[in-house]
Amino acid sequence: MLIFPNRGSLRLQQGSGSLSLSRHDWIIAGAGFTGAVLAERIASQLDKKVLVVDRRSHIAGNAFDHKGEHGILVHKYGPHIFHTNAEKVWRYLSAFTAWRPYEHRVLGHIDGKLVPIPFNLDSLQALFPAREAASLTALLIETYGEGRNVPILKMRESGGALKALADFIYAKVFENYTLKQWSLRPEELDPSVSARVPVRISRDDRYFQDSFQSMPADGYSAMFARILKHPNIEVATDTDFRSLPERGANVIFTGPIDEYFGYRFGALPYRSLRFHFYARDERQAQPVGTVNYPNDHAYTRITEFKHLTGQETPGTVLVEEYPQSHEPGKNEPYYPIPTPGNAERLQPYLDAARALEGKVWFAGRLGDYAYYNMDQACARALALFEKQIAPFVRGDA
Repeated sequence: MLIFPNRGSLRLQQGSGSLSLSRHDWIIAGAGFTGAVLAERIASQLDKKVLVVDRRSHIAGNAFDHKGEHGILVHKYGPHIFHTNAEKVWRYLSAFTAWRPYEHRVLGHIDGKLVPIPFNLDSLQALFPAREAASLTALLIETYGEGRNVPILKMRESGGALKALADFIYAKVFENYTLKQWSLRPEELDPSVSARVPVRISRDDRYFQDSFQSMPADGYSAMFARILKHPNIEVATDTDFRSLPERGANVIFTGPIDEYFGYRFGALPYRSLRFHFYARDERQAQPVGTVNYPNDHAYTRITEFKHLTGQETPGTVLVEEYPQSHEPGKNEPYYPIPTPGNAERLQPYLDAARALEGKVWFAGRLGDYAYYNMDQACARALALFEKQIAPFVRGDA
């Protein structure tokens, strides 16, 4: 059993050697947002015994955090900033954590200057001569309306001066960053990807505009420990779902859907990341939490964790992110790649999953092969529980 001091405890063991599967009604593969939330709902609302397995050595999935150098809370798999417009998700998670209000801000290193990202009217003013910036600002407001968010691919459909501005922003902010992150051009991806970072017709320099923006006060790992500490839940880390003996329990699989089916219809493409963490003996290294590098360096961004945690320490810890191709067994699949072609490649797996309904459910960023934010993964879990799992268990389905 692993004890989290002053944060509750959960039943946790490493490895599958002493697991008794016969006492569990449900087995959930993956202890990230989707798996943990479903485990808690099934355990607390349906009074069923749940085993959560994860092949990593920890809970919390990609949101896992831990104390690093200088006592700073570090996100092992890159920065995770919580934000949502879903009050239901906010209320649910608030039962397991207090919050530290935090509005994330990002600067982009463009033409030797640090300017707000998403690109806004202040970015425009910083990169263009004053008269031209004023003229373009007036044109943007006249065309789109003040306060609007405009996807860059939509803005590039404009003509005249707006087209020239859109092409500038595309080249300086989107094109090379997207090539590094996805190894694809923006127009090759689903439009929802570039729409995540719109052009803002305002001076709002927050990276997100959601109603709820905060960080778990004690970190994500502590929050997950509370979610999973129900007496009906047992957690086994360092345990591969495939290593479990024949299972009679119902299964929820949050890992890669193609992996579950043994890549029967071919491996689906994902993007992975490599992280370089380093400490500095200075109080603050960056003016904001994250600085993006669209056009310089092999990394896409550098994040300084102290901005996220609010800790006051004499030193600081930063992380560089290097996107790379996913290679099964060699690195982690972080991002499904949303393109029309990949949607077609996914379809046979969705059909195979549908044939298992009533025995196995697939959910989460990897299980659904969907580019979810954390709150969306949580919302997906809550919806799956309410609409499918609970009716199934109660015999209403």
